[in-house]
Amino acid sequence: MTATATPNAAGSAWADTLLLSFAQAGYVRAEPAILQPAEPFLDLSGEDIRKSLYLTTDPTGEELCLRPDLTIPVARDYLASGRAGQPAGFSYLGPVFRYRGGQASEFLQAGIESFGRQDRAAADAEMLALALEATAAFGVREVEIRTGDVALFNALLDALELYPVWRRRLIKDFNRKISLEQDLERLALATTATRSEYEGVLAALAGSDRKAALAFVTDLMSIAGTTNVGGRTTAEIADRFLEQSTLKGGALPRAALAVLKRFLAISGNPDEAIAELRALTTEAKLDLTGAIDQFESRVGFMAARGIDVKQTRFSTAFGRGLDYYTGFEFELHHRGNGAEPLVAGGRYDGLMTQLGSAAPIPAVGFSVWVDALTRIGRKELKS
Repeated sequence: MTATATPNAAGSAWADTLLLSFAQAGYVRAEPAILQPAEPFLDLSGEDIRKSLYLTTDPTGEELCLRPDLTIPVARDYLASGRAGQPAGFSYLGPVFRYRGGQASEFLQAGIESFGRQDRAAADAEMLALALEATAAFGVREVEIRTGDVALFNALLDALELYPVWRRRLIKDFNRKISLEQDLERLALATTATRSEYEGVLAALAGSDRKAALAFVTDLMSIAGTTNVGGRTTAEIADRFLEQSTLKGGALPRAALAVLKRFLAISGNPDEAIAELRALTTEAKLDLTGAIDQFESRVGFMAARGIDVKQTRFSTAFGRGLDYYTGFEFELHHRGNGAEPLVAGGRYDGLMTQLGSAAPIPAVGFSVWVDALTRIGRKELKS
């Protein structure tokens, strides 16, 4: 690990202001262990994150890592506590560790995680309001609010009744910030007459669901005496075969393509976006009422918290590039800075079951990029 000095929060005016605002809002200070099991990070973020982690192994063979962020450690501690499933809110400020090229590998991260609240729209708005308070604690005033809602995209895919394999592929593209438009065009192209060496497998999978495809491929690989091919797991191979089988069965309907493109082009302030979404669903005869109502309710709570909704930027194509987000997503940027977020977060209702909870638990939160806010706050103070 590169030897670098971690910013010292002790006695800093911004730290006192930040932690006080979190405490006054009812968020209890959490201090998870620095050494964490590596498995949850690898499972949720994929093996690609391995090159960024600082890993070790204990005497039992369990792979451990220095915590690369604090969301998962705070969530794990909550699930291990007697309050799991009940509403609870936590704040944090501490070092995290991950390789970032030429930047410091050890750096401070602050933030909030809220678990178990059923009033999702109100909780979402509270996160955004507290995130804005966090930027103010550093003296940063010129803030641009960017928001999105992956639940709207998921609801649209459900309403279009696409093949499950298409749905999974498009959601993966959306979450990973891959060009959706390019993939949409590829899916809409007529299938070619080229043959595959796996033609028999593809024919056998025609019309199968994911569970049936996984069982079929598992049997084939068991006969072959292997559990992976080229580093791909059985599930990944089954998904790939199922995708190829589906694509051979026909192209993405042009009508669905047109609706998806129109949906992904919606951008502006939230009120304008809501009007466009309702117009689209009426014309396309699709029911997205629940997702749009939740969006509209959140906007109402944002306004009630004093957030200037007209100055908030919303885009249906906005995503944070992480698979576990399930709804509202946001980033705060210094005005004019297009790349580096100061604060980022959103709703991740699916994370708790992925971490071992027997029942789903609503969850929403955000992380504060202390180094970026400190740097920009100093610049604004001098100007």
